[in-house]
Amino acid sequence: MKDAILEYIRNEYLENDDDVELTETTPLISSGIVDSFSMVSLKRFLEKKNGISIPDDEATPQAFDTVASIVALVTKQLAKKGA
Repeated sequence: MKDAILEYIRNEYLENDDDVELTETTPLISSGIVDSFSMVSLKRFLEKKNGISIPDDEATPQAFDTVASIVALVTKQLAKKGA
């Protein structure tokens, strides 16, 4: 899951910007890689790819600020779905 998210962010938001080192702990929102519009498309990507729904109140800038926090959010939603 982590690799799919990293690849999506590289392809959608970094394009030809090879200067940015993207890891699971790279700040996405606070560094400007992902803005509020990008966050919405990233949320839709995650929901579609994983067959989940992420509540708006949980789709916070803090939850989307690193790939690690995104993975935690998606994992939580997958657990709820399976429960």
